[in-house]
Amino acid sequence: MKIKVNGQMHDLSHPGPTLALTATLAKLGFTNPALATAVNGVFVPRDARKNVALVDGDQLEVLAPMQGG
Repeated sequence: MKIKVNGQMHDLSHPGPTLALTATLAKLGFTNPALATAVNGVFVPRDARKNVALVDGDQLEVLAPMQGG
């Protein structure tokens, strides 16, 4: 399955036609619980991520808070 994550293509090896957003985030190394996510331009709240399935060609945006001064 190929998806675009933050503007870059990723080929995620996965046997089925869909992959849960929570599993995708884990595969990509996004472990911080304070993330904002959007799939194909639609915001996905943290509680809804387990119910969202990504398919080939989807676009995922992941934003993490930054600290600094």
